[in-house]
Amino acid sequence: MTKKEELDEETMALINWCIEVEKFLVAGGATQAQAQEHIEDEVEWFTDQFYDGLTPEEAAKEALA
Repeated sequence: MTKKEELDEETMALINWCIEVEKFLVAGGATQAQAQEHIEDEVEWFTDQFYDGLTPEEAAKEALA
């Protein structure tokens, strides 16, 4: 049996931020599956937005533009 790996605080913050972005993408008209796929496909771009200090709402607006 392997020990379950725990994520560091920064990684958890990024994951939670992406969950919030997903909510804004869905509010903007995407399905949940579309929002998740878009975040997965553009993970590097969204990670940059996170580290640039954009809010989840700002990142979603940029992605929908």
